[in-house]
Amino acid sequence: MRPLSTMELYTDTYYIQRIQAGDMACFACLLDKYSRPIHSLILKVVRSREDAEELAQDTFMKVFKGLSSFKGDCSFSTWIYRIAYNTAISSVRKKRHEFLTIEEATLENVSEEEVANLLGQTEVAEQTQRLETALGQLPPDERALILLFYWQEKSIEELASITGLTASNIKVKLHRIRKKLFALLKRMDHEQDEHK
Repeated sequence: MRPLSTMELYTDTYYIQRIQAGDMACFACLLDKYSRPIHSLILKVVRSREDAEELAQDTFMKVFKGLSSFKGDCSFSTWIYRIAYNTAISSVRKKRHEFLTIEEATLENVSEEEVANLLGQTEVAEQTQRLETALGQLPPDERALILLFYWQEKSIEELASITGLTASNIKVKLHRIRKKLFALLKRMDHEQDEHK
């Protein structure tokens, strides 16, 4: 094995090579780096702290077991997010929650400008709370896509690798999910106005 340059020291690649060479203590370094963002993503998808704890542990067990076969055909970050995404989505699918349906026609009539205006108009704390509520009404795979794209700042290509969907499919889904969020927020505003 060639010596690593100082630029490569303590990167994911460095730790993975050390683990694959038998230095299991290096797994703790990867855990330190990824446990919080992975747990946060899973929590936002499954919406239960208890389940998120269990699924995050499950994810890291899968990562640990699969590390010897990690080829590096994508970044380690993308690989670990793919495992977390699949673990969270399959868990939620087993529970079969009911999610709000929005008429196709409602989504067709929404412009990107309206979406941008609504999402940018209220103060951040209030907007975050409203978004959290609206996100909770989306199916878990849609919620995960939005969170990975905006919150984890994953690229379209990374999302394609994580989810197994094509890049063009991801773009279409993100476009539709933004419109769904808009429709949900508008519905929430309407319901709030009715209760005043």
